[in-house]
Amino acid sequence: MWRFSLPARYRHLWVGSKRFAIFEACVIGIVSGLAAVLLKQGIGWLGGWRVQLSHQMPAWVVLPLIGLVGGVLSGWLIERLAPEAAGSGIPQVKAALANVPIALNLRVAIVKMFSVMIALGSGLALGRQGPTVQVGAALAGQLSQWLPTSPEYRRQLIAAGAAAGLAAGFNAPIAGVLFVVEEFLQDFSGLTLGTAILASFIGAVVSRLLGGQGLSLNPAMTDSVVNFSLQDVPFFLILGLLAGSLGAVFSQGLFVSLAFYRRVLRWRLPWKVGLAGLVSGLVVILLPDSFRDNTGLQEFVSMGSATLLFTLLAFAVKFLLTLIAYGAGAPGGLFAPALLLGAALGHVVGVAATLLELWVGMPLGVPAGVSAPTTYALAGMGAFFSAVTRGPITAIVIVFEITMDFNLVLPLMIGSVVAYLISDRVASGSIYTRLLAWNGIHLEKPMASAGPWSELTAADLMQRRVETLASSMTLEEAIQAFSRSHHRGFPVVDEGKLVGIVTQTDLADMSRRPAKAESVTLADIMTPQPVTVSPDDPLTQVLYLLNRFNLSRLPVTEGHKLVGIITRADIIRAEADQVNGGAKPFGPRPEPSYLVYQTRAPATGTGRLLVPLSNPETAPILLQLAAVIARERHYELECLQVISIPRSQSPAEAPVRTTKSRRLLKQAEQLGQRYDIPVHTQIRVAHDPAYAILETIKERHIDLILMGWKGSTSTPGRIFGNIVDTVIRQAACEVMLVKLQEPVRFNHWLIPIAGGPNAQEALRLLPALVKLGQESKVKVCQVFEQRPKAEELAHLHAVIADLETHLNCPVGVCPAWGNSVPEAVLQVAAQQNCDVIMLGASREGLLQQVIKGNIPEAITRDSRCSVILVRDAITTPTD
Repeated sequence: MWRFSLPARYRHLWVGSKRFAIFEACVIGIVSGLAAVLLKQGIGWLGGWRVQLSHQMPAWVVLPLIGLVGGVLSGWLIERLAPEAAGSGIPQVKAALANVPIALNLRVAIVKMFSVMIALGSGLALGRQGPTVQVGAALAGQLSQWLPTSPEYRRQLIAAGAAAGLAAGFNAPIAGVLFVVEEFLQDFSGLTLGTAILASFIGAVVSRLLGGQGLSLNPAMTDSVVNFSLQDVPFFLILGLLAGSLGAVFSQGLFVSLAFYRRVLRWRLPWKVGLAGLVSGLVVILLPDSFRDNTGLQEFVSMGSATLLFTLLAFAVKFLLTLIAYGAGAPGGLFAPALLLGAALGHVVGVAATLLELWVGMPLGVPAGVSAPTTYALAGMGAFFSAVTRGPITAIVIVFEITMDFNLVLPLMIGSVVAYLISDRVASGSIYTRLLAWNGIHLEKPMASAGPWSELTAADLMQRRVETLASSMTLEEAIQAFSRSHHRGFPVVDEGKLVGIVTQTDLADMSRRPAKAESVTLADIMTPQPVTVSPDDPLTQVLYLLNRFNLSRLPVTEGHKLVGIITRADIIRAEADQVNGGAKPFGPRPEPSYLVYQTRAPATGTGRLLVPLSNPETAPILLQLAAVIARERHYELECLQVISIPRSQSPAEAPVRTTKSRRLLKQAEQLGQRYDIPVHTQIRVAHDPAYAILETIKERHIDLILMGWKGSTSTPGRIFGNIVDTVIRQAACEVMLVKLQEPVRFNHWLIPIAGGPNAQEALRLLPALVKLGQESKVKVCQVFEQRPKAEELAHLHAVIADLETHLNCPVGVCPAWGNSVPEAVLQVAAQQNCDVIMLGASREGLLQQVIKGNIPEAITRDSRCSVILVRDAITTPTD
């Protein structure tokens, strides 16, 4: 895709989002206004042709046929060219603004426009204003791809496009801004509001000028004067109650219709939309001619010209046909139907109020009677709109901007707020959020969090001590500065002000040097006014600029003052710390642990096994497991006790008592004598036990570490716990985790395998471990998706044959099948009465995959027997 590009020395003109906010908002407003006008004219032309043809030819043929053909064609365009264009489009915009990967580009905008023209022009009972929101957002999204724009500002541009689309669709610029803030962003920042306001204003102006209305603010829908008196209040409360209740029913009906098309009528989209068009045409031919023009029908009802019977019929028909069309996935919105339904409902309440006044025989209040039905119809529009969209502020402002009558504000507020409260009581939350959830997109669900990354700013990662050069420095001096430093670029600062940046590439670029080489200074070859970030800019902005302009460093400035620099290496280093499981990845590192006690056995072995001890209750079992492995492999046994202290104290100076720790380590020495293995012990004082363990692994050249684990953790962001997670990620040696389950027995073993290297490591440990049992039996299990055939068991039998040569106990085959590996393994363990499940898992299997609910953690969490997890040593490739 084509992208706009500029030379490096002009990039600074394009990066500051505020510098181009006005330009981009104007462009978005103009194109959104043009699109709205084109959409309105296209629907009007096609709809007018349809109505005219229905009078010239048999309506019972024309209306259903046009509905069917138009629906099929509209659905075909969406299915083949842009599936994202189905429906109203507002849920898709909401998802995109929540960083869900949904396309919003020129392709979506074009397909949306033409499909809506065809569908609504063919008679489907939906509105065009919702689609204009998606069209405006999609055009803004395309603009953000053509011009260099940060991810965060891209969201604001899309929001501005949505605001401009709604403003152009209703000729209501204020409502466009409020809808975006109320429904999409909940962001009142100056940049968001400023961009959205400007885009909405221009979109509405373009729509008014090209739509033939001009810039006059005269009432658009009624010439009558809206009146309001005290005796109207009870009736507006009743109107709000009815609108809220029926609006909630309407909202629930949308989901019933969607469920019917998805679960019962499992047709392709073109045929579903075609069916909706056919049904709409068949229903309309049974009704008065006024129902053939959807736009005219809304104006007719809201003006108060319709009879009571006609209004009730309009409400029922529009209610039903909208549900049919929307459930089919037809491109069209709910705004216009909601306004028409509200106008009809308000008109009915207004007529009822008038009849009651006539029946009583006198005004229901002083000095005047109830308002005209027109007032109730207009207030009903806002109330029903508020009940359906759950946006009372937008509802009030839209109807106010349509009528431009301030006397209507109070009735709108009463009806809209009451309707919102009632409908939200029935089913809380935005209908667009619920529609997304219906399609499997849960915006309320906590998504995979980046943890501390989501809150990082440039100030958190930048280097505050920065080496700088002066612009007056000669080329020779600059070359010497580069040769003395490992940096490949320097900020150029004069009198405390950042004036440029110079890199090794600039030094090597001969084309940028003046003719007289001896007079060259950094001012001649540096990049002036470089791309910068402020200390408060989020990490996403920093990463975007580094990648967008292929930079390796960014100066951090406050105004023109250089306060730091952030490089790719700084980000990679912080990321490595985070992935490696450091307890405080973005703060001060803990001090090295301090060795306060140690013993060394004279004998040596072929390797070393480390056992960190902390719980006196589980220590004897862990030591016994370690001892049998050490004896089998001829390893030395290294026992570690870590005493944790606060970070406010230095490990080398903190006073500690080692009596209990020595008593625990004494058990290890006695066990070593019993098993005839060399045992070394040590006690370390540390801020973080995990780092003390890692230091011991490195200093003592540990080959295998055996750790106990309680089976669960309550630490946010951790899988197994602070200490275990860190060791699994960073320890290069083999890792063995043991979760003990009372009563602890080692007789019946279950070994699930899948053919990986870590399963082989678990099998290599078996000869030593089975000696802990009195009558050990081993079952090797492999899980298949369905009952395996004989040839599929070949690998399993090969494993059994190999094990039988190394084990002095019975070994059996135990295949299992099912969709869930953890459930299948646990079921086998229960059936076989197993004491221990032994699993092999990679570092990713133990951590990264566990985050997604994978096998090792799931089995360990739900197992009723002891579990041993084994991870092989991490090999580091050589250069």
